[in-house]
Amino acid sequence: MDTTSVLEKSEVNYAAGSAQEESWTEVIQPRTRLLELGLADVWRYRDLVMLFVRRDFVSTYKQTVLGPIWFFIQPLLTTITYVIVFGNIAKLSTDGLPQMAFYLAGITVWNYFAQTLTSTSTVFRDNATMFGKVYFPRLTMPLSIVISNLVRFAIQLGLFAAVWLYYLLQGNNNIHPNWTIALTPLLVVIMGLLSLGLGMIFSALTTKYRDLAMLLAFGVQLLMYATPVIYPLSSITGWSRKLIEANPMTSIVETFRYAFLGSGTFSWQALGYSTGVTLVVLLLGTIIFNRVQKSFTDTV
Repeated sequence: MDTTSVLEKSEVNYAAGSAQEESWTEVIQPRTRLLELGLADVWRYRDLVMLFVRRDFVSTYKQTVLGPIWFFIQPLLTTITYVIVFGNIAKLSTDGLPQMAFYLAGITVWNYFAQTLTSTSTVFRDNATMFGKVYFPRLTMPLSIVISNLVRFAIQLGLFAAVWLYYLLQGNNNIHPNWTIALTPLLVVIMGLLSLGLGMIFSALTTKYRDLAMLLAFGVQLLMYATPVIYPLSSITGWSRKLIEANPMTSIVETFRYAFLGSGTFSWQALGYSTGVTLVVLLLGTIIFNRVQKSFTDTV
């Protein structure tokens, strides 16, 4: 038999045997679909998400004297400041509601949105070293921020509930809670998705333009004044009211205040508008995030 034929036959048999012995458990392939969030991968890495949540929660107040008590102190001091400055000095209307309850309601909602947005906007920049060393679904990082801030929101909601119950037990006739309290989980979901979508957009942009992170922090502070946090929507008229109503956070703050305090502007149309804007922003954020995550290590 020809020696060459024997060698070729041996090589074929060896290759076939090797192929049968190899059993791959993971196959890494490039993703080309821009709209794919990879939620199945995120679910597989859910333990990692929880580790990131714990890290964010612990590292924020690590080596502080008061620790998690700051979750209560920060909104409480902010509310007291608003009561003094906007309530007593500027004499802004609160629709007849107790100033403490009025301002704390707006602050509780706004803090969750603002903190989630600003933290998510620098995900690529802040975690570039980790992303460059090991693979895991990049979406786990912004999702962990949304969840960890949800814990803060729950704590601050408890503070608001304590103040709210105090006025109810005091028999304050201006507070009239109603059935829309049941919409609170929906409001939280809309806020979380809106901040996630905007955060993914800015996180992608800050990989090239780092100045945007500082601009966003300043812009979020200004945006609060374009949201009815320190004033009721009913006190605004004319073109400025239309401008404020264009802010998707307006209906969320007003609905939350209307649900617990019975004073505010509630409209299914306005809430539907906020939901629509949120879905559009989340779609754009997904496209941009998926596009940038493939090559962001070259620019960070």
